[in-house]
Amino acid sequence: MPIERLLAFSKLPPEQQDVLRLAFANTLRKLNLVDRNDPICEIVARKIIEVGAQGSPSAVDIADIACRELGS
Repeated sequence: MPIERLLAFSKLPPEQQDVLRLAFANTLRKLNLVDRNDPICEIVARKIIEVGAQGSPSAVDIADIACRELGS
């Protein structure tokens, strides 16, 4: 999963990483992306981390913002 590669080098606490993983899964579901090897999943993972860095505490909020910003 693309987000795992990005989080592997992150200094985020485990709780925040869990929130980002959940937000990533929610976003993929909302975008109907099933193939985790699809290159768009890498873009989604980067967007999730970007949005999460802005301080959104909730995986649902992060997923909603990411979907909006990705143009969905």
